Amino acid sequence: MAVYSPINKDELTSYIEQYDIGTLLNFEDILEGVENTNYKIITTKNCYILTIFEKRVKTKDLPFFINLKKHLSLKKFKCPQPISNKKGKYINILKNKSCVIISYLQGSKILKVKKQHCFQIGNILALFHKETQDFINTRNNTMSYSKWENIFTKCNEFTNNQYIDIMPAIEKELIYLKNAWPKDLKKGIIHADVFQDNVFFLNDKFSGLIDFYFSCNDFLSYDIALTINAWCFDNEFKFNSDRFIAFIKGYEGYRRLTKDEKNYLSILCRGAAIRILLTRIHDKIFHHEGAFVQPKNPNEYLTILKFHQEKNIVDYIK
Repeated sequence: MAVYSPINKDELTSYIEQYDIGTLLNFEDILEGVENTNYKIITTKNCYILTIFEKRVKTKDLPFFINLKKHLSLKKFKCPQPISNKKGKYINILKNKSCVIISYLQGSKILKVKKQHCFQIGNILALFHKETQDFINTRNNTMSYSKWENIFTKCNEFTNNQYIDIMPAIEKELIYLKNAWPKDLKKGIIHADVFQDNVFFLNDKFSGLIDFYFSCNDFLSYDIALTINAWCFDNEFKFNSDRFIAFIKGYEGYRRLTKDEKNYLSILCRGAAIRILLTRIHDKIFHHEGAFVQPKNPNEYLTILKFHQEKNIVDYIK
């Protein structure tokens, strides 16, 4: 989350009159993350989150995200519930941009990750995959391999790219992944953004998953790979096998990995690392000057990528 579109109290007061959510008492910006503008709003009825969509989120994709959260809410999955205005519309306009109001979840992100948290994350990711099997809407992954190539080319051609020294290594990895990427693994709805910022805990118990704006149809095991990279490395980005083993045990409590999914997991983790590495490089180079949050360090995911290039992660669960 981030703030790219500042609003004042008068603007927000006027806007929420479209909703039956009470009168505005207070609001505060949420600075974590890098994708959209988010505010916590407190009214006479409850707390809510206002999201104003920026950058990568396309207006045509918003019904998919809203319907996905509505679907999960009906399944009692712990996630934000979209709020409609008085006319029944979920997607509206503020600051000339699309926006939504969703319910507020109790809890906060974990600052010190332990294996017990990773076990729960595995459980929740598998449950997400299970509960979306009957979700009828579809969306292509707009951050798949072709997008990685486009981002690489854009960054590589930029004159003042401070990461130019590592671009040849990234190009070599992209070539490898193009040839090695699996073609026939189980697909379904993936969250694609189960980072620590997007998972809430309350008293060390999972309390909610947020930020569904990368969700799409893709390999379920690619979602697993993205989540492994986000949760199974420590603060110095060294691999933590205890966290990894706990995560896999948690996931397989709901859904067993197939033999092919295990065989390709290392490659999927490499692709997941490249995806975040490239988008972080892009966000560093083309940083929005008006944003109130600094882009995250790409070198963290360069370290993760190098680990996967040297080790086959499946060896830790054999």
